[in-house]
Amino acid sequence: MKSNQLTEVDSAALKRLWNYSSKYRRRIIFAISMSVSKKILDIAPELLIGIAIDVIVSSEDSFVAGITGIDNRWHQLLILAALNFVVWLGESIAQYLLGVAWRTLAQDVQHEARIDAYENVQDLDLAYFDDASTGQLLSVLNDDVNQLERFLDEGANKIIQMVANVVGVALIFLFVSPLITLVAFAPIPIILLGSFKYQKRLVVLYDNVRAKVGELSSVLANNLSGITTIKAFNNENLELSRVAGISDDYRQANAAAIRLSSAFVPLIRVAILLGFTSTLLLGGWMAINGDIRLGSYSVLVFMTQRMLWPLTDLGSTFDTYQRAMASVRRILDLVDEKPQISDGAETIPADGIGRIDFRNVSFSYVPEAQVLEDISLVVPGGETHAIVGTTGSGKSTLIKLLLRLYAPTAGDICIDNMPIDEVSNASLRQHCGLVSQDVYLFAGTVRDNLAYGRQDATNEEVEAAARLGEAHDFISELPQGYDTLVGERGQKLSGGQRQRISIARAILRDPKILILDEATSSVDNETEAAIQRSLEIVSQGRTTVVIAHRLSTVRNANKIHVLDQGRISESGTHDELIERNGLYNSLWKVQTGQRD
Repeated sequence: MKSNQLTEVDSAALKRLWNYSSKYRRRIIFAISMSVSKKILDIAPELLIGIAIDVIVSSEDSFVAGITGIDNRWHQLLILAALNFVVWLGESIAQYLLGVAWRTLAQDVQHEARIDAYENVQDLDLAYFDDASTGQLLSVLNDDVNQLERFLDEGANKIIQMVANVVGVALIFLFVSPLITLVAFAPIPIILLGSFKYQKRLVVLYDNVRAKVGELSSVLANNLSGITTIKAFNNENLELSRVAGISDDYRQANAAAIRLSSAFVPLIRVAILLGFTSTLLLGGWMAINGDIRLGSYSVLVFMTQRMLWPLTDLGSTFDTYQRAMASVRRILDLVDEKPQISDGAETIPADGIGRIDFRNVSFSYVPEAQVLEDISLVVPGGETHAIVGTTGSGKSTLIKLLLRLYAPTAGDICIDNMPIDEVSNASLRQHCGLVSQDVYLFAGTVRDNLAYGRQDATNEEVEAAARLGEAHDFISELPQGYDTLVGERGQKLSGGQRQRISIARAILRDPKILILDEATSSVDNETEAAIQRSLEIVSQGRTTVVIAHRLSTVRNANKIHVLDQGRISESGTHDELIERNGLYNSLWKVQTGQRD
């Protein structure tokens, strides 16, 4: 990528950040003004030193005498001392104000960026998460947001003060001697060209660093989630080796960037040496010949060092800026990511009966692989319908479509004759309660997890739901009862206990439509029997859709739909399907141990 293209990319990122931070613009302008004020006051003492030398040498012909009309050198020095006090006091105040301004701004912007990005992530379709890894998202939400915070906390102030320093010193030089200005500033184009060259090469290296850290975060997140499996298969050394390899790739990527960026300062010092030496010699020659005052010469020598030496930090400043702009692009790309499924505006009527219609529905995750094809079925309000079939037949996909986690590629899905693509997601999911085979509990108390779908539920309502879900008895035996902490993902509870809490959680929400996706697939027979008893009670009077692998759990459903390779091959009651001697009958025989 060419340097001008880099500049355009980073400028675009900076513009996006400026537009994103529009509510903070007054604070940003104030922080910038404090940075500029601090730098101007910072270079003032060198100017006062030169003026003081001029007072000692020139006496009544000094610069101060010409302005104030005071001939006494001691009185002139007292004036400079008072002015110096004011400068140092002003610089200290500006330093305090800019520190507070930039740091609080950094905290507010990073907080808002993280929350906006996370909020948008929650609104994205499941299809987005099929391609984006958890580690990559965590890298943006943590590492990139922290990088933005560091830039606003320190980097932005550094850049502004560096620019203010060059401009302020340049004005002083021009006032004293345009010729020396040309000589002193000669190294700056070399420094800038060298900086752009390094920036061009560093951006590639840092993109590689970001890719490696995302890969490392993804592997660490997956391994920590699967620590039980790792231990069960005695593969700690294998995973340690895998993480070490990826971590070493990250280390090597950083090392390449470090080697290049570290070479910047020594090269810049050579350019600075040329500028300083030129000013020293040319200015000295002009002072000897009386072309400039001795005090002015002193100012120029001090100012040359003041101007050029900070430029040795240009490499690290570009480094910080480059990292920050790359992070800004990733953060704002995530904030601006749009869901493919648009939210509807309608609301499902509260007095509806919960009728579900699939009308010629087809779906595929990728164009070349059809998962569901021309599915049409009706679940009348208040009835219990089961969907069964072999693994991979599309059973769970139907539920994802019903909850509008994915959108069908063809056909319509209606609830109470309202197409769900016209209904808001909030209204749709408010009317649905899901109990999945993959139960997710949050790291809180049992009560917190039960009331997750109804934050305003009373303790009595929570306990009543737990009783219906066959969960109250085991909860009462826990150390702190309903206030027992369940651990991350509910790891302190057994699979059956987690499943019962999940059912009770759905019951508490009192949904019009209850969806059970393999709700008893991972529990023992005793737990399954208890869950079945509770489900028979809670499904009465509400529409219930059951995805089941164990056919014994759905034999009493009003109707059973059999999926085969993405199509409904047969529908009917248990007895009707047995009599047809089709796929359902074959599955039943396998599960009941019957032989032809």
